[in-house]
Amino acid sequence: MTPMPSLRTAAEIPVSGRAAPPTWLVVALACAGQFLVVLDVSVVNTALPSMRADLGLSAPGLQWVVNAYTIAFAGFMLLGGRAGDLYGRKRMFLVGLALFTLASLAGGLAQEGWQLLAARAVQGLGAAVLAPSTLTILTSAVPEGAARARAIATWTAVGGGGGAAGGLVGGVLVDGLSWRWVLLINVPIGAVVLAGALLWLVESRAGDGRRIDLPGALLVTAGLATLAYGIVQTEAEGWASAETLVPLAAGAALIGLFLLVEARTKVPLMPLKLFRRRSVSSANVAMFLCGSAMFCMWFFMTLYAQNVLGYSPLDAGLALVPSSLAVILGSKVAPRLMPVVGARNVAVLGALVAAAGFGWQSTMTADGAYLTTIMFPGILMMLGAGLSATPLAALATSGAEPGEAGLVSGLINTSRTMGGAIGLSVMSTIAAARTGGGVSPEALTEGYALVFRTGGGVLLVGVVLMLVWLPRVAPPAVR
Repeated sequence: MTPMPSLRTAAEIPVSGRAAPPTWLVVALACAGQFLVVLDVSVVNTALPSMRADLGLSAPGLQWVVNAYTIAFAGFMLLGGRAGDLYGRKRMFLVGLALFTLASLAGGLAQEGWQLLAARAVQGLGAAVLAPSTLTILTSAVPEGAARARAIATWTAVGGGGGAAGGLVGGVLVDGLSWRWVLLINVPIGAVVLAGALLWLVESRAGDGRRIDLPGALLVTAGLATLAYGIVQTEAEGWASAETLVPLAAGAALIGLFLLVEARTKVPLMPLKLFRRRSVSSANVAMFLCGSAMFCMWFFMTLYAQNVLGYSPLDAGLALVPSSLAVILGSKVAPRLMPVVGARNVAVLGALVAAAGFGWQSTMTADGAYLTTIMFPGILMMLGAGLSATPLAALATSGAEPGEAGLVSGLINTSRTMGGAIGLSVMSTIAAARTGGGVSPEALTEGYALVFRTGGGVLLVGVVLMLVWLPRVAPPAVR
């Protein structure tokens, strides 16, 4: 495949006059920020029962401990990416990380349920500002070609490892300390990364002097948040209820209005011409489909281990360690394969490997053995996830104009996050429908198995889409 061109061109204005820090240090700081963002999506799962007992949360309130973070994260992602382009990637990295760290402290010290939910929402906002900057800082600092591909692979592996490690880290902290430490642990880590970024990162931004498109930002954020809220409601209310249909319709209307505004404004938050580039549009759709299946894997594997096989939270986290290592391995192997067989083919291979794992996992039983119902299928699923995510991120960022680097990074993260949120809601509904309210291990296993069969089907649809739509080689960046 053609080496990925650099997004850093004359349109990129370095703000600091200091010498650039070592590339490995930039990659380490960017990956540390991404790890914190992804880890916090899943780390609270094992702490939910303790949170409920300590703060007196209701069942819907407990659900929103997770959803407040996810919805704010997805809803503000485009705004965070565009702000980095216009106001500085280092500045937005620092702002996002500071918000995230302070909100983690507030959540860990919360004495009432509403305080915890508010802190989780602010965490999501901080993550939405931070996450696009991590990828943009990385792609701006690393030279084009094989080095860029390896750096993106590391970023992907760290992100995948963060999601995978959530259950294990949460189990260790809850069993050894308390639920508060799944949030408080972010404070010292965030402080160290913040200090490193202040000292060593060099500021840069797109030098077009434009202001941010505030109406567009408000519309897309409100639209995505409202749409996500409607999707979340499906688990409790079903797809046909007014509680679900009204926010879904309102969210769709807001997004439609956002697209209308973007088509007419002179300084759009998201230039619609961006989607004319085949690599950007196809890679984001593929990432959405893959995310919708992969995010569900961790959730339902943890439920299967605890609710059916009787694992403790810590044991369930340990059971998924091989899968965590597999996603890192896949992410590191992908850039070695991309120059040989092409980014598109590596993405397709990854999706096929993951689909095979999903198919294997769908044969689970209520008395399954660890090796055949968790370890080996989990390794296949996450090995495929690592193989596919790296080329998709590389294709999307290589197709962007220099001044839109942060926006494209935000789009990729938004696609993965919204895919995960939508996929989890849909899959939860599918599992609940199959179990029919049953709580026996056999009934739960049937519901979980159907989820994995469905996820495998979604991945196969993604394979067809990639073969037809993804470009065979990375396109040149517009200069």
